[in-house]
Amino acid sequence: MYNPLLLQVQEKLHTTSYLISLSVSLFTLALAIMQIVYGPLADKKGRKSVLIPSIMLYIVASIGCAYAPSIGLLLFFRVLQGIGAAAVPVVAAAVIGDLFHGKALKQGMATYQLLLMLAPALGPLIGGIIGGRFGYGATFLCLGAISLLLLIANMILLPETMPENSGPKHGSAQNFSLIFKNSTSVVILIFGFIQFMIYFVYLTFIPQILSNHYLFKPAKTGVILLVMSFATIISVKLGGGMLNQLGARKSLIYGFSLHALSVIMFAFTAQISLSFLVIDVCLFGFMMGLTGSIPTTLLTELFPEERATAIGVFNFIRYLGMAVGPMIGTLLYSGGSIIPLFLTCSIAFVAAIVWGIKLMSNDPVQEAS
Repeated sequence: MYNPLLLQVQEKLHTTSYLISLSVSLFTLALAIMQIVYGPLADKKGRKSVLIPSIMLYIVASIGCAYAPSIGLLLFFRVLQGIGAAAVPVVAAAVIGDLFHGKALKQGMATYQLLLMLAPALGPLIGGIIGGRFGYGATFLCLGAISLLLLIANMILLPETMPENSGPKHGSAQNFSLIFKNSTSVVILIFGFIQFMIYFVYLTFIPQILSNHYLFKPAKTGVILLVMSFATIISVKLGGGMLNQLGARKSLIYGFSLHALSVIMFAFTAQISLSFLVIDVCLFGFMMGLTGSIPTTLLTELFPEERATAIGVFNFIRYLGMAVGPMIGTLLYSGGSIIPLFLTCSIAFVAAIVWGIKLMSNDPVQEAS
């Protein structure tokens, strides 16, 4: 909801594009760091006891963002927003892992990813409409209102799903070590970092590209991002099917290789015409959906006793990528050619895939169930 309004925020607060990009990156950095805090807490204290206070903090921070009179205060409240939002992805995936196993877990995680994608599908469109008519502050107030409803719903409807006596048997440091010693999980972490770095390059710079090259306004930009998210929704169930058919390692390599090709295609064709750009954006979104459920499904299977911690580490790494993406993009995209930015992204993606293939080829560990 916020990303289509970055230029509006910059004009309203009389600040620079760098600081506006920082408002995206600081939120994501806080989101990332808190993953490795909330993960072990959710494994130790329970899912619900971590989630409820976090939603409360997010509501307060959203109101602060709406009324922040300066870029400094906006950045402060964006950090608090990130801290508040951070518990949601850890708890959500852990709850799915608590409730389902085997093929049901794969399908459950795919369904979760499908529903999760509805937010970025509708968010840019709603944010563009609300922000374009009432200003960006109204968008933050809308987020606060939505979060209040979620707080009430979770307090009433969400049970504690963590099984009794199923917490981690080791300390947090040992749990982290287990995750980083497993070659499959390491490859997942690297892929997650690169994928979400590029994803936030798209979310941050597609509005700028559309504005600079095609004179799009926020509401129309939201439509393009909506189309990308719907492409993700269409393909997200295919990821679970691919995992069942091909197994863990082949799904990782094939899925992410296709995703890298979509970025290469964008780099060389998106600037030709608006039609090419829309096709490229849809292809990227389709690949996001195809690979979306594979990492979290594998991690919940690989680490049943450290489930929330493993998801927290994965989220930490990929959210670092989300924080890095806009900052790298600011350096490589100057409003002119898009090739330097997206070609650099594609090279990083391909390099990660080649490295991942080599690492897993030297590891005798069997496929996840």
